[in-house]
Amino acid sequence: MSQSKALTLRTENGSITPKNDKIMKKIILMALAALMLTGTSAQAQAYTKSRYYNSRTGHLDYSRQRNMFENGDNYYGLRIGPSFSTVNSDDPTLDGGDSQTGLNIGVVAGIALSDQTPLFLETGLYYTEKGGKKKLSDGKKMTYDLNYLEVPITVKYAYALDDHFSIQPFAGGYLACGVGGKIKNYGARESESSFSSDRFKRFDGGLRLGCGAAYDMFYFDVTYDIGLANICHDEFDTSHNGCLTLNFGVNF
Repeated sequence: MSQSKALTLRTENGSITPKNDKIMKKIILMALAALMLTGTSAQAQAYTKSRYYNSRTGHLDYSRQRNMFENGDNYYGLRIGPSFSTVNSDDPTLDGGDSQTGLNIGVVAGIALSDQTPLFLETGLYYTEKGGKKKLSDGKKMTYDLNYLEVPITVKYAYALDDHFSIQPFAGGYLACGVGGKIKNYGARESESSFSSDRFKRFDGGLRLGCGAAYDMFYFDVTYDIGLANICHDEFDTSHNGCLTLNFGVNF
């Protein structure tokens, strides 16, 4: 049976074809881009109303312990950066222990938990490309693309070093739903949907640890996700995601 016919049968069984997978990916990226663009103007105005805004210097000032919590304002942010991920599985057909690079893009919102301490509950919505790869016996490679919509929930502390710079460690977890991706065997020149009844489950979740740094409105962080959910269907094998991301962005 040809590859195109095999993929057609998978469609009849309810799987996502590569064509539909690409369309879904474009829709998600366009929706996130539209959300980020429409929010930029309002967020820029919110910058001057932020609880950290110092009208004298024109900057966000994390060191103003007495004044920055008086209004009880929250913050919003945009994030984008690369992800470096692996899929570790007991099943050799699903094991992608070599790191694969993808895209991480999203929006976040920080909710102040205290008027006396710079402690925040941060959540948001990300589109994240995870997965992994491995070398086959013939020297070719096999890749596992697992693309998710993720909702992180973390607690963050902003420690001010001076009037402009702060360090922001955080910890928490994440929930994710798979929205697309393909498994590609370059040796056999075959591909199929990553999320199916005999491959990977769509839902994932785990721990999120990291540390950020902010200079006024500009932001950077290093984040590591530890997948706790078993994302394969086999009752006797386990598969888990692992992902390191570098995020760049702005806060308002």
